[in-house]
Amino acid sequence: MPVKKSEPAPQGIRLTAEERRGLYAARRFMGGGLQQKLGLRVPFDVYFQDPLVAANDPALGFDENCYIPWEPNLGDGPTSARFAVVDYDAHTETVTPPARWHKGLNKFLDSAGKVLDQGNADSLQFHQVNVWAIAQRALDFFESAPALGRRIPWGFEGNRLILVPHAGIGQNAYYDRESHSLQFYYFDTAEAGPVYTCLSTDIVNHEFGHAVLDGIRPYFNEAIVPETAAFHEFIGDITAILSSLRNNAFRARLVEETGGDLSKESTLTKVAEQFGTFVEERPYLRSARNSLKMKDIEGDQRPHYMSQVLTGAMFDILISLSKYYVAKRQRTVPQAFWDTIQRMQNVAIQPLDLLPPVDVTFRDYALAVLRTDEIANPTDPDDYRAKMLDAFIGRGVLTKADRARLVTPHQIFDRLELDVFYDVDTIASSHADAYRFLDDNRRKLFIPPNAEVVVADLSRAQKFTRQARRLPEQILLQYVWREDVMLEGAQFGRFDGQPTTMLCGATLALNQNGEWMEWSRKPGSQPTGTSNAAVEEQERGNARRQSFLEATARRVRAGRIGPALGTPKGLLAGNTPPLTARLVDGALRFELAPHFGIHDDQDDEPGGRTWQISS
Repeated sequence: MPVKKSEPAPQGIRLTAEERRGLYAARRFMGGGLQQKLGLRVPFDVYFQDPLVAANDPALGFDENCYIPWEPNLGDGPTSARFAVVDYDAHTETVTPPARWHKGLNKFLDSAGKVLDQGNADSLQFHQVNVWAIAQRALDFFESAPALGRRIPWGFEGNRLILVPHAGIGQNAYYDRESHSLQFYYFDTAEAGPVYTCLSTDIVNHEFGHAVLDGIRPYFNEAIVPETAAFHEFIGDITAILSSLRNNAFRARLVEETGGDLSKESTLTKVAEQFGTFVEERPYLRSARNSLKMKDIEGDQRPHYMSQVLTGAMFDILISLSKYYVAKRQRTVPQAFWDTIQRMQNVAIQPLDLLPPVDVTFRDYALAVLRTDEIANPTDPDDYRAKMLDAFIGRGVLTKADRARLVTPHQIFDRLELDVFYDVDTIASSHADAYRFLDDNRRKLFIPPNAEVVVADLSRAQKFTRQARRLPEQILLQYVWREDVMLEGAQFGRFDGQPTTMLCGATLALNQNGEWMEWSRKPGSQPTGTSNAAVEEQERGNARRQSFLEATARRVRAGRIGPALGTPKGLLAGNTPPLTARLVDGALRFELAPHFGIHDDQDDEPGGRTWQISS
């Protein structure tokens, strides 16, 4: 028999390539610690936050406990199943040689064969590994059972998100659906020399949050309502905050900084510190520690600024939970921090699967947060939902009337009233079967008879509670249709007299028994029946249509809609409009610009600056 080449694993364990692949196939049955011992999670050095934090506080320089899931086909680049680093610099028109994967060492090497770690951090190839490892870890965070509990698709055709660590000179970084990429720029400063956005863990996590949301809710891209664009920015920031909290050493430092009181300003509440210092001339770009409420952003159109209301509300919940674990559960501060971040992964990420497929608002998210907790924790003996309600009502996202309605006793799960019964496994078996279910039950699902309904997504999710208790399997069905709308009047400027469409639809979450866990709808104004429920649904649709027209007029008046810019390579244009307009099948579609950037818009006067660098 030929001798099989073995691959190293920690603690002296020697595995053949075949044995390692076998363990890899069974990895879902293993905890993270066991996977590390067996070499199914590989350590890489990445920055805790960014080089500025590392210089000011060496103890928070590099995260030496960043373990990335091993894959059989890891390759040069780095390249993995879901990511590919392509280090093309559009400014110099050069391609930096890729980091080389060494199977025997489980390490990436530079062109000279030196291991790429914190001792080699100045190498551009270390930059490649840094951005790849952070993105891999973030993907694992979102797909894990305490979060979405399912694979995440991208918002484009393809399975690999391209990471461009040195896209060119510029004070920006962004996600670009058109080029299937995350683009990271660099710039020079007199104080600190070159600043590379690909070395900021906060920035990488923020931009990756955009890619995740675009993958699971691609129709959010058609967002004439400013709150939807702001929600994109919230997801970016909350991804950065929660990812930071998961590190043991980082949490230990927070105990030192805050004395256990997360309401104090700390390293945690700052997003993109190095970028903010050298570009915005403030110690950080945005902060979760703010006092903004919904009334403060009424009529606003600046997504980064608006997003702080929801980021602040979630941070209020985080603070409330951490104090509860110390005061009521008698946890030590470090234990309380860990319990808090575990619960916050459930609280903040799992609700994303219950959001409507279009036009999400802060209120939609708040209701999804509460509903997610109700599904996992029906009796709520610790009164967690009261803490969440306090935070959302305090920020003006929900009202006291919402509290009265939500705390009224009601049945947790129920069955849909249908014209034609469908077994839940049949619905979940294919897009075609899901469509037939929708078509056969248009009247009861409030879908107009002549609407061309589309199955936007169909998936199964297996989520866990914080205690690793398996929740009922979720069948998640998103469906949408378009309603024709004519733009008529001088308020629409150059678009006067042109047709467009308003997206309508719903997300239907079912359990394995066919009971609905959530049915989050965005109705249209077309009639779907004569029942009281159908009439009420149409009234809601009429209100949506009016809001759609008003939002469009405000966007036009503020000069925030322009032609689509950029190239298939995703290169940053000099000025990018926040919204673009293009003709599709003879009708206008207003879409978020392909660049969701990190540039702060807090100081921009609404309507004063027509376009900003990478909206």
